Amino acid sequence: MKVGLGLALSLASAFALNWGWVAQHGAASALPPLRLRAPLRSLRSLFSNGRWLVGFLVGLGGWAFYIVALAFAPLSLVQAVSAGGIAVLALLVHYRSAPLSGREWTGVAVGTAGLLLLAATLGSGATGGHLAHASAALLWLAGSAAVAGLSAFGLRGAAGLGMAAGILYAAGDVATKAALGGGGRAAFAAAVPAAHGLAFVVLQLAFQRGGPLATAGLSTLFTNALPIAAGIALFHERLPGGAAGDARLAAFALVVAGATLLARGGATDARSAREPDRHRQQVTEVGEGV
Repeated sequence: MKVGLGLALSLASAFALNWGWVAQHGAASALPPLRLRAPLRSLRSLFSNGRWLVGFLVGLGGWAFYIVALAFAPLSLVQAVSAGGIAVLALLVHYRSAPLSGREWTGVAVGTAGLLLLAATLGSGATGGHLAHASAALLWLAGSAAVAGLSAFGLRGAAGLGMAAGILYAAGDVATKAALGGGGRAAFAAAVPAAHGLAFVVLQLAFQRGGPLATAGLSTLFTNALPIAAGIALFHERLPGGAAGDARLAAFALVVAGATLLARGGATDARSAREPDRHRQQVTEVGEGV
């Protein structure tokens, strides 16, 4: 009963989070350039925009559903249900924003297939899970921060930022599950706002540089896939054997392939469509001395 409630909440979370991201992307992409050197002005620009604020509040509600879901169900199962959010995101973008290209539909289909295959291999073997070693979780969080930094600064552009945001959101989810374990591990609660706060900043910057699938889409794939791996590596949620184990590996390969297609297709299309806007932004930045 409790597991079922947790999975229902994770499904509601997926819908709310992805609707919120689409709304935030539409608003943020039309705002003046957000700048890390002017954080208060950038935040004021976001929170004073009604459309963006509605998307933010709906997404915040989705995150609250996710937190409660983790208290009732294993991390891997919650993430597997939440994984359906990438399909929700694709439909919202297609009908509310702009028709998707063939490459983007393929990326969504491949990524969704990978996430659904992950879900199919989780049902029979998942248990509640427990964090055996706090040091392993700390190492996971530190590694996530390092990889996110490499993605943001190494890959550059919307795809790199979207990937970094997803890795950071996933790190926050792992910290959340660790904190819910109780005991002295409640110290992990401090890592939750840090990871999610940094992911929020990175994703908003990504929204101004690319389309929703090259940003929120990539973020969704990594946000869902990485905690499933963490559920196995850190929380001792059982890895299936035999064919199910092979399917798990194939599922992760599909997720990576889907992310690659979204990064290459979505970022290119968005960059071409937004070239005039980027030129105006560059002129504005030079004029303001940034």
